[in-house]
Amino acid sequence: MEFLEYLGTLLSLVYLYLSVKQKISLWLFGFLSALVYAAVFYEAKFYAAMSLQLYYLWVSAYGWYSWKKNRETTGEELPVRFTRMKEWLLLSGVSLVVMSVYYSLLSLGTDSPVPGADSFITAFSITATWMLARKQIEHWLIWIVVDSIAVGIYFMQGLYSTALLFAVYGVMAVVGWRQWRKTMKK
Repeated sequence: MEFLEYLGTLLSLVYLYLSVKQKISLWLFGFLSALVYAAVFYEAKFYAAMSLQLYYLWVSAYGWYSWKKNRETTGEELPVRFTRMKEWLLLSGVSLVVMSVYYSLLSLGTDSPVPGADSFITAFSITATWMLARKQIEHWLIWIVVDSIAVGIYFMQGLYSTALLFAVYGVMAVVGWRQWRKTMKK
């Protein structure tokens, strides 16, 4: 399992780099890392995080399609944009519902060691990845919070490579925010 965790970490770092650079190939690496991490999180009993990987498989296909479709339709990359207040309200509500459902399932029906944190990380990761697929810049802010919590949880559970990955994710989320802001100013 350690080899798979290292492989997932490597694929995820490539995904992150391509995400900051706004390269469509990020979605391929997101897909591959999701396959690997589904097995890692299952073994670690992070069931919500494992199911999140299944969502990542789907959203990787959606993100690739969305970015590619815009390029074919307009001849340009999908533009980075701010999230409208109406979207924020909807995304926040959906995130809280998803978090509550996961928490109920994990605390009542599994041996998850951290159902609350696992549920939070999963619900808001779903939201942030959806926003990435639509190039909404605030997804980076959500990642900063999620990654900060994930570092502690994964470290406490002995997933050291994954904890390090999420620490890098947190730092790169700040870099991504700045890079995407520069893109918006152009």
